[in-house]
Amino acid sequence: MAEQKVIGVYGSANTQPGTPDWEEAYSLGIHLAQAGFSVMTGGYGGTMGAISEGAASANGHVIGVTVGLFNERGLVPNQFLHEEVLLPTLAARLNHLIVAPDAYVVMHGGVGTLAELALAWSLLQVAEIPARPLVCVGAGWRAFLVSFAATSTVTERDLRFIEVVDDARDVVGTLRRWWRNPPNIPPRMGDVVKTPALGDKEE
Repeated sequence: MAEQKVIGVYGSANTQPGTPDWEEAYSLGIHLAQAGFSVMTGGYGGTMGAISEGAASANGHVIGVTVGLFNERGLVPNQFLHEEVLLPTLAARLNHLIVAPDAYVVMHGGVGTLAELALAWSLLQVAEIPARPLVCVGAGWRAFLVSFAATSTVTERDLRFIEVVDDARDVVGTLRRWWRNPPNIPPRMGDVVKTPALGDKEE
C-alpha cells in the first residue's frame, strides 16, 4: 500500500474559534483526512488548531511541529496532535515544515505564514526540493501575488509554482489534479552568469 501523503497546512496562530477563517480551516482538516491524507501544522492554536481538530475528528493523522522557544514562553501544543516534532529553533522548525510534507496549503495568515510560503516557493523555484503542490487559499493571496508580481522581478514562470483557489473545498481536487499531471516548470538557476574556470576559454 502506498505511504500516506502528508499535507503541510500554514495559517495564523491568531485565528479565533467561530470566525470564518477558523471554520474554513476546520472544514479543510476534515476534507484532507477524509481524502486519506495526514496533516502537518505548526502544532499550536489558531488555524493550526482548527486544522488539527478537523482532521482528528475525521480520524486523520495529525502532526505538529513545535519549537522550544515558544514552549519556553508558555505556548502549549494543541490537544489534537498524534505526533509532535519538537525542534530547538524557529529556523529548524520552519525548515522541517517545508522539507517534510508532500504538499503545501497556505491559508489566511501573517508574517509567519508568509515566511512559510516564501521558503516553499523559493526551494521549489530552484529545485532544491522535489516538485510538489503549493496551494494558496483565498482571494487575498490571489491579490497579493498579482501585486507582488507587478512590483518585483517575479516572472510568469515563477507564478506557475503556485495554485490559488478561492475556497478551501477546492483544495483536495487541486492536489489530486496536480499529482495526476504535474506541471513541467524549468528551475531557476540564478541570476549570475556562469564564467569559465580559470584557464578555460569561452566558446
